[in-house]
Amino acid sequence: MKQMLLSSAAVIGAYFAVSATAATHVQAAELTLCWAAWDPANALVELSKDFEAKSGNTMKFEFVPWPNFADRMLNELNSGGKLCDLMIGDSQWIGGAAENGQYIKLNDFFDKEGIKMDDFIPATVVGYAEWPKNTPNYWALPAFGDVVGWTYRKDWFSRPELQAEFKQKYGRDLAVPKTFAELKDIAEFFQGRNIDGKTVYGAAIYTERGSEGITMGVMDVLYSFGFEYGNPKKAYELDGFVNSPDAVKGLEFYKALYDCCTPPGHSDAYMSEDIDAYKSGQVALQMNFAFTWPGIHVDANVGGDKSGYFPNPAGPTGIQFAQLGGQGISVVAASDKQKEALDYIKWFAQPEIQKKWWSLGGYSALRSVVEDPGFATSQPYAQTFLDSMAIVKDFWAEPSYASLLQASQKRFHDYVVAKQGTAQDALNGLSEDWKAIFEDEGKY
Repeated sequence: MKQMLLSSAAVIGAYFAVSATAATHVQAAELTLCWAAWDPANALVELSKDFEAKSGNTMKFEFVPWPNFADRMLNELNSGGKLCDLMIGDSQWIGGAAENGQYIKLNDFFDKEGIKMDDFIPATVVGYAEWPKNTPNYWALPAFGDVVGWTYRKDWFSRPELQAEFKQKYGRDLAVPKTFAELKDIAEFFQGRNIDGKTVYGAAIYTERGSEGITMGVMDVLYSFGFEYGNPKKAYELDGFVNSPDAVKGLEFYKALYDCCTPPGHSDAYMSEDIDAYKSGQVALQMNFAFTWPGIHVDANVGGDKSGYFPNPAGPTGIQFAQLGGQGISVVAASDKQKEALDYIKWFAQPEIQKKWWSLGGYSALRSVVEDPGFATSQPYAQTFLDSMAIVKDFWAEPSYASLLQASQKRFHDYVVAKQGTAQDALNGLSEDWKAIFEDEGKY
């Protein structure tokens, strides 16, 4: 009888063990996270192994190259597709995704889990999470802080013979530019110069027409010259702001920089083309988002002490802004796995995970990470990241974002690259384009 009882106990124990295993398999989910195909996405794959180990869920990733990212993922959202459970979408998508019910609102979830937006860099909360802007309505958790800044050939700048020649010509040291006028002088100084037996050029800037490239580049200059998206006191009043005299000067400057100082064939360049121009030793200066800096720092050709980093310079009146990049992470409303997707966001928001995110090459937006006393010296570009994030502005985040962007892409490229008309013509036309879009939406 004792043996029979022991056998029965063993059977019962085995049953519960199998049942527990089965329950674990039932509870486990396969989540798909959608983002752009770039270095930070590879870092997120590595980081997410911790989530898989702790949750029992598995992560799949759908990464799309940047030139196709918006079209591919906006089509997915607009069609109600179920490919993505989690979306790290561009900052400008928030308005449309919120108003069209494509992301779930996260306020109740944040409250329940004790996730506070005050714990994140304010600019990233406004830029990546809020709709309407400057209201406590959250549709994403800040996931990747990014901003346009500059990389320069520190080793070239430090050469005594170039220092002497530059000082004789311009009356100041060859150093990090504080203004766009100084930046242009440096770009002109290096344009066509022979360094180590190779012809080099001044600056790699954004000129791409197909997606968002030239807009992201031009706005960096326009902001610092005094451009405004509209009357701060009257929403959607554009004339006199979009096409102001200061904005015209900024657009003229961008074209002048393109004409004088870019490498040959740089007429349709965005992030990858600028990276290639810089890493191959073609240019002294590179405009690009901060996500490129970790890769530059470890590059065999231009890494280490050969490169330095600086924020977007000031315009002629001392105004200094930079184009916000980066993204928030959202739960897609069409997902059948919202609970598990929320579990991922809860995991991702933890301070220890955010600290590891930074160490892997992701740009954390959590204040406890970036305000840590050791952060500014943790990487050669960390201080520049902090300085840049303090001066950010962003493009329209309206639901009509895509149409607004298409208009600016065309107007800027036609003037800067295709040499059509004047800067005043381009900005007058852009103001009319944007007004027509807002009129169609009944905002006038």
